[in-house]
Amino acid sequence: MHPWKHFQKITRHRHMVMKYCFRVGLYRQGLLHDLSKYSPSEFLVGCKYYQGYRSPNNAEREAYGVSRAWLHHKGRNRHHYEYWVDYAVDYNDANSQVVRGAKMPRNYVAEMVMDRISASRNYLGDAYTDQEPLKYYLKGKDKMWFVHPQTRRELEGFLRMLAAYGEARTFSYMRRVYLKKRR
Repeated sequence: MHPWKHFQKITRHRHMVMKYCFRVGLYRQGLLHDLSKYSPSEFLVGCKYYQGYRSPNNAEREAYGVSRAWLHHKGRNRHHYEYWVDYAVDYNDANSQVVRGAKMPRNYVAEMVMDRISASRNYLGDAYTDQEPLKYYLKGKDKMWFVHPQTRRELEGFLRMLAAYGEARTFSYMRRVYLKKRR
C-alpha cells in the first residue's frame, strides 16, 4: 500500500489538468477534474496497485481481468471517450444491439487532451516531450474502434498539433477557435 505516493501522484495530475484547463478557459472543468479518484472505490485500489510509472488500473486489470476502479472512474468523468459509449438507436436489426461512441462535446474533448498531456508528464517526468501524448495515443489507436469518428479526428488533430507546434499554440487555438464553436 502506498497511500501517500498515490495521493501525491493523483493530486499532481489534477493540478496540472487544472492549470491547462484554465489556460483554455475551462475553469469549472479544471476545478472538478478527476475528483472521483479520491473516492474509496478508486483511491484504495490506486493505493494497493500503485507503481508510480503507470496507472494502477492497469495492474488491477492484470490481477482480476477487469479494473473496477476504472469502470467507476470512466462512468463519472465525461472527459473519457469511454463515458460516451452506448447502444446505437438507429440500428436496423431489432434483435441485435450495436455499441458505438457518441460525439463528445468540445469542452470534454479539450479536457481529454489536457488529461493526456498531464498523464504523460506525470508518468514520464523529465523524459516528457510534446510528442509523447501522440505516441501513446497512436499505440492504442487501433483498439479504439468505438470512438465516434469526429471525436477521434479532433483528439488526434490536437495531439498532432501539440507534437508539431507545442502547448502555447495548441492551447491558443483551442481557446480562441475550437471552444468558441458550438456543435
